[in-house]
This record gives sequence, C-alpha cells and structure tokens, in this order.
Amino acid sequence: MKKISTLFAAAVLVLFAAFTEGGYKVGDKAADFKLKNIDNKMVAMADYKDAKGIILVFTCNHCPFAKKYESRIMDLDKNYKPKGFPVVAISPNDPTVEPDDSFENMQKLAKTKGYTFPYLMDETQNVAKEYGATKTPHVYVLEKQKNASYVVKYIGAIDDNCEDASAVKEKYVENAIANILAGKPVTPDFTKAIGCGIKWKKS
Repeated sequence: MKKISTLFAAAVLVLFAAFTEGGYKVGDKAADFKLKNIDNKMVAMADYKDAKGIILVFTCNHCPFAKKYESRIMDLDKNYKPKGFPVVAISPNDPTVEPDDSFENMQKLAKTKGYTFPYLMDETQNVAKEYGATKTPHVYVLEKQKNASYVVKYIGAIDDNCEDASAVKEKYVENAIANILAGKPVTPDFTKAIGCGIKWKKS
C-alpha cells in the first residue's frame, strides 16, 4: 500500500512539473501570431518591419495591478518605440469570465486613455498559453534577429514596485532593452510577474 502511495505521489509530481513548465523560456524563439486590434485590424509581429524588438505585454482592463502599471506601459511605448522597441499589448482574459475585459470595453479604454500601441484580443487564449503568460501584466521583451525571427530576452515584471512608480529601484524592462541595445547580456533576464491571474475559459 505504501509503495502504491509513493508511486501515486511521484506521478502527481511529474504531472505538476509538466503543467508548470509550459511556455517560453529566455532564449526561445517566439512564434508570430495574428490577433485583432481595437481598430478591428489584424496585427502580427511580422508587421513591424523596422523594429529591433518588441515589448509584449499581456494586460487587461479590470485588473488593479494592470491599472497601476497602465501609465508605465504607455511611457514604455513613448520612450522606446523611437528606439525600435514598440509596445504590443494583448488582453488574454475570457470576457465571459470577466465582462470588463470585453472587446468593446478594450476599445473604450484605449480611446479614453489615448493608447499609442496596439491593444489586441487573444480570443482563443492560444497566444497566452504558448508564451506561458499567467498574470496581467506579464511582460516578454523580444529581440528581432537578422532572419526577422524574434527571441525572448526577458520575462517577468515591468519593475520592482507595482504600488508606487516613484519608489521604483529596478526598471527591469528598461534595463533589458538597454542591455540589448548595448550588445550585453540581459541581467536579470527573468523576474516574477506580479498581477492578477489570467481569466481562462471555463471548460
């Protein structure tokens, strides 16, 4: 009986490990996608012909963490788009679970706030799953290679203080881009994303 319990526990651990190891790791090649923007046009990474990379942010309307980071996400696009790293925001939440994150509400928020970047809806949630996103916000800094493919260089939080932007000591995303542009290794290249859990479709 003890042996059976031990085997069962081992099987659970294996399954848990397999479940938690999904998504991209730093150094992985990121597959392109095509998602609907708030202007009803389709957007893909391949559209960014002159980009040096992309700041990919999984975020949403309703999450209080996403709201606290909203102005900082807007500043990232303002400051780094001219340097070749535009922001591309993706809402991965299922609006039937969280109605505030409906496509119509995404359109309203973007218009009210004056977003200067695409705000895409991951209706199937396949892109979020492929990347391994679990939070809003959850950031992936991607660098474009000579063959026009993208490689993941940083995963995690925007900075080290969600509550108070004026008290930030480490700007993880900004530091990652500075290192990439300088041809240096990104350090740190991974931090824990702090935010609301993604609202997955109910099976």
